[in-house]
Amino acid sequence: MHSFFSRLNTLFAFTLTVLAVLTIGVFFSTFFEKYQDTVAIGVNKPIVKHMTDFSANRKKNDLGVLQLNLDMNLDHLFDWNVKQLFLYLVAEYMTPTNSLNQVVLWDKIIRRGENARFNLHDIATKYYFWDDGEHLKSNNVTLTLGWNIISNAGRLIHVRANGSTSFVFPDNYATSRSASSKSSGQE
Repeated sequence: MHSFFSRLNTLFAFTLTVLAVLTIGVFFSTFFEKYQDTVAIGVNKPIVKHMTDFSANRKKNDLGVLQLNLDMNLDHLFDWNVKQLFLYLVAEYMTPTNSLNQVVLWDKIIRRGENARFNLHDIATKYYFWDDGEHLKSNNVTLTLGWNIISNAGRLIHVRANGSTSFVFPDNYATSRSASSKSSGQE
């Protein structure tokens, strides 16, 4: 009465239903998890250079140069539904033309099983800190770490870390010669 293909179709539909129910269970088991943590962010040697941006409009713009200190332990964020973390460090500041400017300075992908403890000192930014004008001098900048949680099943979660730092860029431009002599300890 029931053919081989009819029985195979029934088995396939039942298997898909069970897998769908399990996936929904995985999603709801971590739905209310907060994934918050506190990080320590530090800034060393912030300087501002007035340079030509050859990647964009070839005008002279402000380039912020700084060194970062990052201290965090994100091991506990990995539960059985977290596949990987995408970390990113954002600099936020105000200018006369824009009430909010955001620049990503550093990012990192951490997969499950990799080391999620960081104690980094005096690292350079991964991406250039260009301003689209001349507004970095004497400007207050806030650095905040955020992360996206890529889960096995469920939504993409965006979290801002507890702990940020603010600093002010110097009120004068640094030349390449003065920046390199200051970093080597000569004046």
